[in-house]
Amino acid sequence: MNNFSKLNKLIIQIFFLNALLLTSSSFSLEKHNRGDSVSNYFSGILSLKNNKYDESYNFFKKLGNLEDNHSKYSQSFIETLVNSFKINEAFNYSKKLKTKEMNFFQSDLVIITKFINNNDFNKAYNILASIDKSNYTSLEELLSRIIFSWVQIEKLKLSHEEAMEKFELISPKYKNIKKINNVFLNCYFNTANVETDFQNLINDKTTDFSRYTFFYSNYLLKKNLPKKAKIILKEKLFDHPRNLLLNQLYSDIQSKKQNYLQNNFECKNISNIIAELLYITANALSSQSFYSLSNFYINLAKYLNQNFFSYNTLLAENFVRTKDYQRAKKIYVLLKKFGANYSWYSSKQIALIDLEKLKTEEVVIFLEKSYKNLNSPNVYQTYDFAQFLKNNEKFEKSIKFYSNVLQNISQSHELYPKAKDGRGIAYEQTKNWTKAEKDFLDSLEAKPNQAYVINYLAYSWIEKGIKIEKSLEMLKKANQLRSNDGYITDSLGWALYKLKRYKEAKEYLKKAVQLMPSDPIVNDHFADILWMNGKKLQARYYWKYVLNLDDTDVDLKNKINKKILNGPSSVN
Repeated sequence: MNNFSKLNKLIIQIFFLNALLLTSSSFSLEKHNRGDSVSNYFSGILSLKNNKYDESYNFFKKLGNLEDNHSKYSQSFIETLVNSFKINEAFNYSKKLKTKEMNFFQSDLVIITKFINNNDFNKAYNILASIDKSNYTSLEELLSRIIFSWVQIEKLKLSHEEAMEKFELISPKYKNIKKINNVFLNCYFNTANVETDFQNLINDKTTDFSRYTFFYSNYLLKKNLPKKAKIILKEKLFDHPRNLLLNQLYSDIQSKKQNYLQNNFECKNISNIIAELLYITANALSSQSFYSLSNFYINLAKYLNQNFFSYNTLLAENFVRTKDYQRAKKIYVLLKKFGANYSWYSSKQIALIDLEKLKTEEVVIFLEKSYKNLNSPNVYQTYDFAQFLKNNEKFEKSIKFYSNVLQNISQSHELYPKAKDGRGIAYEQTKNWTKAEKDFLDSLEAKPNQAYVINYLAYSWIEKGIKIEKSLEMLKKANQLRSNDGYITDSLGWALYKLKRYKEAKEYLKKAVQLMPSDPIVNDHFADILWMNGKKLQARYYWKYVLNLDDTDVDLKNKINKKILNGPSSVN
């Protein structure tokens, strides 16, 4: 495995070296025709691709003026600087590029961001008015136009009507951005329509704008209307009970904290408004898996509004997705300081990260302590803890917390079928089938089309040799709901196997193996059906394959050793 990893790294390095030599003539020049320069360049690119910004910075820093001959260097270096939060250095480097007429959107944006943050709208205006947008992407052109419009509002002291005319120039295809921008515009000018516009936005059914309930509540709190803000938040949390930003603000208002607004936002502050627009961009890029570029926009948003700590949640999520657990954990430790909701959310994330390197017992103790530190845990926090315990095989303990949830909610509550299913699994794992079966049936009565609950219950019946016909019908339904799920496909094939419908069973079990080629049980089932269809040599091949899989437990290995000799009947 180690040799493969080294080979993989070598292949990647060769790829980047070839790309470098093919896309630029810079390394034909004497100045950069040195092995260390080439090595530093592609090492910097590789580090940036792996989101190791400190490393990429150290490599790129050694290659001064490489931008003269290789534009990719300057783009990568700007991204590295911003993602290392070296904004001042990024600004100075961007000015250098501007002087050389080698600027591009990201370098222009860094300069503009710096001027806006310093309230130097004259300089920001001059840059925006003079830049050539011909090489901008549609996203870059949109951001440039919006930012320029906001800068003009401040520099030219535009009226509300004049500002509206500027934003009308934005293409109608960006209707959601226009809706958000319009609300901020009314908030900035404190128009008579601002509350109506906020209400229309957060209640818009075409898109989830629940986040903007925070900004509406923020506006109301600054108008000294905490009761109204609390009502608005409570209404929206009914539909979006997991919204972290809203939950923390609601908790802060309820506890009558003097500083309701730990996340500070001023709609009179153009820096704050542009920061939110950059966050929207970052969120969209993250959803498309462009994590490094997403981080670029988050960090500029953080720079423009350093008092809006919630921006860090997306940054941490991006680090988790790129497996940079150390950076993610540092952010979660920071977020724990900003109230009970952020503390619990961060503790859960830290626990999941720590499971990679610590013993389960240690992580469970850590999260249990975090849960106990909650003054009055709500049903969602209790459910999260129960799930964590169940997922880490603390079944007896999880039952207590699932039961706590179920005692405090009605059957119509969204958590009811989930808690019933979770507790059902815990009961089944602790050999209490009567209670487990009841919980599964209750879960399906409350929410019938849960493919995985159907699968778990039906498969359990099959393994117990009961209700096979009913299980088959249920699994056909589950398969319709999740046609390409390996577990469900396997269960359906296994039900047919139990009914001795071997030819039909083979087709489903073959598909299950294709969907889950490394799963021991799925491969064992397929071997069984091959044997029953007269393919004994092939069956033995699959059983031997299962014996060599890392995830195959001892009991299954013992059964397979018997099957290899005498077939499935030897273990019945």
